[in-house]
Amino acid sequence: MFDIITIGSATRDVFLVSKNFIALKSKKFPTGSGECVALGSKVDLDKLILTTGGGATNTASTFSLLDFHTATMTRIGDDSSGKDVIDDLNRFGVSTHYVRMIKNWQTGFSVLLTMPDGERTALVYRGVSAKFEVKDVHWEGCKQTKWIYLTSLGGNLALSKKIIQHANKCGIKVAWNPGVGEIKNGMKEIKPILTMVDVLNINTEEARLLTGKKTIKTMFSVLQTKDTIRIITDGTKGSYTLENGKILHAFTTGARAISRTGAGDAFGSGFVAGLIKKNNVKYALAVGTLNAESVIQNYGAKNGILKKWPSILAIGKIKIEKL
Repeated sequence: MFDIITIGSATRDVFLVSKNFIALKSKKFPTGSGECVALGSKVDLDKLILTTGGGATNTASTFSLLDFHTATMTRIGDDSSGKDVIDDLNRFGVSTHYVRMIKNWQTGFSVLLTMPDGERTALVYRGVSAKFEVKDVHWEGCKQTKWIYLTSLGGNLALSKKIIQHANKCGIKVAWNPGVGEIKNGMKEIKPILTMVDVLNINTEEARLLTGKKTIKTMFSVLQTKDTIRIITDGTKGSYTLENGKILHAFTTGARAISRTGAGDAFGSGFVAGLIKKNNVKYALAVGTLNAESVIQNYGAKNGILKKWPSILAIGKIKIEKL
């Protein structure tokens, strides 16, 4: 019996850090600026960091390091990147029994062009993570856990629903961190399963897209269901939770970020880990915040994950107030 099983993507990540990457403002770029290098030139790198990522493996690593018996369900290719993912999961003590290898396919791969101030552009090849199928889920294995932490399945809302419904039928608690692909299906498609989701974790942009509302309180008014927890994260502004009509706001400490990759996974998994440990939302918010802040001070979504439970002093540094 596992304490928790995570489900979602796995990738091979490469961080390229260079002071020679230049931000150039231009209306030609959707964000208003581009990350540029001189065409036809050779660019010296200051740092090269090889790691692994993906929602399923990032969150599984947090749970395992905090002493939960953890497994992950994900897809990898039969390539060297897939082997790297397996090796990393083993290093973090995560069971790979439910990892599915897809023959003659490639593992998801990301190259992150990172400037010294932490701004970066991600070049993403989704590989086998682009598509999740029913056969990727070990349904009997899902019964062998107390919690399921479900991350994005490449927009496959139908499969996400099936997993949540299966868990609910088996009496298993569910934490869900859907991606934009799932959220784009709209509230009408997602609302029927929200009562089965014990912890829903989305960011402000996703919450606005899903609910059509603009403020924290009005977004929560659409997302709330009885005896569940709803989380909306808002970057450096911190995070908000709703539980039985009570809204809490957890502030960040202002830790300097050198890379924000993996912050969402670190917060979500830290929160659920804290919730499982003490069944206390304030404590969970503090653990999630500290885990995320530790991760953003390192390159790579796993390199800064908390290796032990934070001290009482560290917990006390996270300011939490009622909204």
